[in-house]
Amino acid sequence: MRKQLPNMITSLNILSGAVAVIFAITGNLVMAAWFIILGIFFDFFDGLVARLVDAQSPVGVQLDSLADVITSGLAPALIMMQLLDMAVTAKTEAGVLLRFTDGWNFSYELYVPFVGLMIVIAAAYRLAKFNVDERQTTGFIGLPTPANALLILSLPLILEYQYSEWAAMVILNPWILVGLTFLGSVLMNAELPLFALKFKTWNFKENAMRYSFLALALVLIITLKFWAIPLILLLYVAMAVLSIKGTHSV
Repeated sequence: MRKQLPNMITSLNILSGAVAVIFAITGNLVMAAWFIILGIFFDFFDGLVARLVDAQSPVGVQLDSLADVITSGLAPALIMMQLLDMAVTAKTEAGVLLRFTDGWNFSYELYVPFVGLMIVIAAAYRLAKFNVDERQTTGFIGLPTPANALLILSLPLILEYQYSEWAAMVILNPWILVGLTFLGSVLMNAELPLFALKFKTWNFKENAMRYSFLALALVLIITLKFWAIPLILLLYVAMAVLSIKGTHSV
């Protein structure tokens, strides 16, 4: 039973992701976002529990990646599809989007939302690489899929809990959504070393970057709430890039 505890937690991640997918399909993006957050919570703790009870296994590694494909790949991809659909529908009704028609009366805005599916493809490819990449034992190469999922799920949460006309104008802009989709897909598979929030010791000197990041993230969350999530991810990538430059300059 003890050996199966991490896999049981991972199964809760899968369940959370599946529920998030259902909510995303039905258009309830806020509930989809909360269930993705719940799944990411289980994703963080399954590895921690596996180390605590010494129950790490090859099956657990594969199950964890399969869970992430659903929770941090498919579910956020469907949220992005819904947001893109909302964005192009609003623009079309306002007469902003141009219709390119031919003999079949084809209109490209009907297919723009499918761009969001790039997220699940990029996430699955990143997770497949992660499982065979021996460099990613203490850190990450490329943006972790849960981090990209957090960026996407922050958008409906901002619209729900911190709504403003300016926020709606920015978030429901098709170009911005397509740009975020491409950016996230590229970053997940980029050769960019990123630090992991795994503490081998509590020594400040050895974990100065992690402590600094967590402190700044906490301040941003308290002051900006859901708007903090995109800024925290930007901070995460920026700190990693700066640490690389610092290493090379030494």
